[in-house]
Amino acid sequence: MTISVDREIVYPERDGQPMADNTKQFRWIVLLKENLECVFADDPLVFVAGDLLWYPVEGHPEIRSAPDAMVVFGRPKGDRGSYRQWQEENIAPQVVLEVLSPGNTLKEMAKKQQFYDRYGVEEYYLYDPDKNDLNGWLRSADEFVVIDEITDWQSPRLGIRFVLTEETLEIYYPDGQRFLTTVELAARRAEAELQATQAKLELEATNLQLEATNLQLEEERSRSARLAEQLRALGVDPDSV
Repeated sequence: MTISVDREIVYPERDGQPMADNTKQFRWIVLLKENLECVFADDPLVFVAGDLLWYPVEGHPEIRSAPDAMVVFGRPKGDRGSYRQWQEENIAPQVVLEVLSPGNTLKEMAKKQQFYDRYGVEEYYLYDPDKNDLNGWLRSADEFVVIDEITDWQSPRLGIRFVLTEETLEIYYPDGQRFLTTVELAARRAEAELQATQAKLELEATNLQLEATNLQLEEERSRSARLAEQLRALGVDPDSV
């Protein structure tokens, strides 16, 4: 007699691979993910993740990828152990960003590009910080098309702008503010707090000066009133003096 046993399919939350191979790659991944979180902080239906396993096909845990950063429009923010597309209204990440490391092979990156192309990514960006080389692909009809002019490129979906200089890649918010590292953000916050404190002290000093001036004017009025009373006591009309 054959006994049929239903086994639950396991979708691992880790693939056993490190998030980054070196500090430079990790720094870029954090820069992308955290600033993208800030770009869409006020939109509850934009989900941003970094190094999160994406399973596009139910029942096939072997079909997966973990983009360095991905953005999904139409899905709520929140914690996830993995992105299982069939549980997310079958919405695929529209934008994927990868940061190349010396350990990545051409074959590996070609497979990733094919994966993102096959499973519906609209925009795919690949940056090599060692060579300062940026490549991008944009979905046209049912396939990826290389973005030829990408040295000053604005993402249709994200609204952010990529500017490839001779030394590095600079990325800008839709309002023109540059993507900043955590250290730069902390420095800006400290500078803003210092400016706010200085402004508060200047305002307090101005208020003290006004109070001193008002007090002086009050004293002058009181002195004038006393002098007028003294003149009236002597029979002199102060208004005629």
